[in-house]
Amino acid sequence: MTENTHEKSTTLVLGGTGKTGRRVVERLTARGLPVRVGSRSGEPPFDWEDQATWAAALRGAGSVYLVYYPDLAFPGAADSVRSFVSRAVGSGVRRLVLLSGRGEEEAQVSERTVRESGVEWTILRASWFCQNFSEDYLLEPVMGGEIAFPAGDVAEPFVDAEDIADVAVAALTEDGHRGELYELTGPRLLTFADAAAEISKATGREIGYLPVSPEEYAAGLVEHGVPAGYATQLAGLFTDVLDGRNAHLTDGVRRALGREPRDFTDYAREAAATGVWGG
Repeated sequence: MTENTHEKSTTLVLGGTGKTGRRVVERLTARGLPVRVGSRSGEPPFDWEDQATWAAALRGAGSVYLVYYPDLAFPGAADSVRSFVSRAVGSGVRRLVLLSGRGEEEAQVSERTVRESGVEWTILRASWFCQNFSEDYLLEPVMGGEIAFPAGDVAEPFVDAEDIADVAVAALTEDGHRGELYELTGPRLLTFADAAAEISKATGREIGYLPVSPEEYAAGLVEHGVPAGYATQLAGLFTDVLDGRNAHLTDGVRRALGREPRDFTDYAREAAATGVWGG
């Protein structure tokens, strides 16, 4: 695939401090490409809930890595994405790379918005991130020695955020990914109990997995200070996408990058080496 020969305009990376966005920013910066971090702490700031911040963030941007917070499946997401895409195209953006959720029917509304935008687009439908165990929802439970989660014994093809970032950067900088929808998975299926066992092996600590109901999970989040409405939505989303609908592998990483995706074992070993899980 060839590198985009268009003028090197700025890439706006929404969620630029998040799990995939931060990695995309690092890769673009390392290549000497102009990049703008789209976040509330960015300069200028970007806030999905404040459309007055959008124009400044988009100024001079030719491409956008489009990540919606908290999730494309949440109420109001489709309307916000539709408004943003219209604003982005009107401001001169000519390439959109959307991070979508695998198995999320609501997210496909935003996918259609991007497809119908009239500019170059690529869609990345990602499975459950490996990094959710070390950078987000499940970090504290792992550190506490027990992952209580509403996933039963369903298998999931956990995907590494490093792979997602590699695919995103390829789509943002090369001409061979126009009009492509990549479903991104890891190379094998693991249950959450399997994932806990992998982390146990990597850390030398006993990490258990406790299946709980969505209601129990939401109640636990509320006990830790998460607003009740958000906790319920989050538990519902996890329950939906982890009902077995995604329990199969795809070749998205291979098609986009010409290599196999990273394995969970490698992720767990490297994460453990950083000390993020203690010990």
